[in-house]
Amino acid sequence: MQIQDVFAYFGNDLKRVGDYMEIYLKSEIKLIPDIVHHLIGGGGKRFRPLLLLATADLCGYKGERRYPLSAVIEFIHTATLFHDDVVDHAETRRGRVSANRIWGTEASVLIGDFLYSKSFKLMTEDGSLAILKLISTTTNLMSEGEVFELMKAGDTHITEDEYLSIVEKKTSVLISAACAIGGIVAGATDKQIESLSKFGMDLGTAFQITDDTLDYIGQQEEFGKAIGQDLRDGKVTMPLIRTMKKCTPEERTLIQKGIKNKDGNAAAAIMELINSYDGISYSLQRAKQYVKKAKEHLSLFADSEAKTALFTVADYVIKRRI
Repeated sequence: MQIQDVFAYFGNDLKRVGDYMEIYLKSEIKLIPDIVHHLIGGGGKRFRPLLLLATADLCGYKGERRYPLSAVIEFIHTATLFHDDVVDHAETRRGRVSANRIWGTEASVLIGDFLYSKSFKLMTEDGSLAILKLISTTTNLMSEGEVFELMKAGDTHITEDEYLSIVEKKTSVLISAACAIGGIVAGATDKQIESLSKFGMDLGTAFQITDDTLDYIGQQEEFGKAIGQDLRDGKVTMPLIRTMKKCTPEERTLIQKGIKNKDGNAAAAIMELINSYDGISYSLQRAKQYVKKAKEHLSLFADSEAKTALFTVADYVIKRRI
């Protein structure tokens, strides 16, 4: 099975999720759907809803609750994108001018808040206290991750463990929650739900490590943001952490000055160092290790189309170039 086969297999379900999202975005305040559509219309594969649908299928559930809950996960993810772009002063998102550049930071923050509040309204309507508790904890951890990342911005002494803590809080926990919800709606056992949660956590970490690595090697028109943007923004991610651990003191000083001053002219030299000290290959290898761990968490589930789909998604995370 290839990734396009996975999207084809869940194609009708993903369309239903999109239909629900459209219903929930209706508002007498026209600016709300206009801004949200600008972002979600710019691409994105609805990776998190796909995982919720696939894990629910894995546990034998194909009921209607999958769709609004998938919309909840996608709304929360989209809210974080609006907020991230404001914090990062981003100019583009998914190949388009970012919403904050068009409508301003105030509107972007408020639209993100709208999506968060809509998500919690939908969860109360669903009525599952377990899911409400899970997402409450998840969004709180995500907020902690955002603040920790802000604290570490431009910090060239950040450790790999600190970087991974940010990744887990900002990215992995929501992917983990999406997978766990698939089991919860299916009435899966606690052990199964825990396995799905761990699968999502490790997969999410692999996803973000790969995403950060692609910032140095991807193609801008496919990746959706300017290549090397993290470097110019002073974000120190795994390829750079690995490089700074192995490079000479003089080279470390060059990197530190470039990051501190957000010097675009130093970007080329720093990227050369990253290539010289295996920053890319090391990071991708770490991502592969997380994917391997993620797959192992599904060992208690019988073979099925859904399990094959989840394995395919896991493999795609480290093969992708977008």
